[in-house]
Amino acid sequence: MGILYLVATPIGNLEDITLRALRILREVNLIAAEDTRHTRKLLTRYEIKTPLISYHEHNKEARLGELLGRLASGSSIALVSDAGTPGLSDPGYELVRAALDAGYTVTPIPGPAAPIAALVASGLPTDAFVFLGYLPRKTSENNRLLSGLVTERRTILAFEVPHRLRATLAAMEHAFGPDRPVAVCRELTKLHEEIMRGSLAEVRAHFESAEPRGEITLVIGAGDSALAWDEQAVREAVAQRMSRGLRRSEAAREVAAEAGWPRSKVYRLAEELHPEPVEERE
Repeated sequence: MGILYLVATPIGNLEDITLRALRILREVNLIAAEDTRHTRKLLTRYEIKTPLISYHEHNKEARLGELLGRLASGSSIALVSDAGTPGLSDPGYELVRAALDAGYTVTPIPGPAAPIAALVASGLPTDAFVFLGYLPRKTSENNRLLSGLVTERRTILAFEVPHRLRATLAAMEHAFGPDRPVAVCRELTKLHEEIMRGSLAEVRAHFESAEPRGEITLVIGAGDSALAWDEQAVREAVAQRMSRGLRRSEAAREVAAEAGWPRSKVYRLAEELHPEPVEERE
């Protein structure tokens, strides 16, 4: 049976590819690429002559059966995206899931990933983060998403396109406030790489006068959730978790971590909600 390899490719600079990735691209029977024209530039640079076919959002359903058939016949396939690690904000997930369900081996060949490159260069905390992919196109959906992230304690990563960047920064400033830290990482690893760091107000003002261009990754710092969560919100969160069957101590621990409140204070509120003695498990 063939193997499906998930091969990370450069996000800009063609030198950012591993020796193992080059070997796999040469050894597999087929390369499935999001954009064959884009991938062919990489293959030409490294004199790789492996057959190449397209696999993208618009043909993924038609191609899926063909690729699974190739794996069944013993062929190994390398899946690559336009840039970075396949499966992040591209149709790679469907192929990976189908290959696993059919019993084939799926092997990652790690390497470049724009969200991780942006995160580590942003100057914002890296210990916990959430990746949103591309933000919603509809204004109402985007505003709803942002409002739900006001108290997010993890660093937030998202992709955005140049023509929507100004509107997105304005929406974030409205939702998060002008002082929320942000880094706009543009054209990473390319000739015109730029990382603009500052508050939302500062960064938005910068791009009001500078035309946004290129591939953009946003890195947004955590909010002050201790201030954003009032007592009523904490009570409701505790009550919701306990209604799902969590013990008082477990509910208090989860809500304290999410809200940024001291655990002891959340536990006292939980006791007020359920003052009767209950068996606790530590």
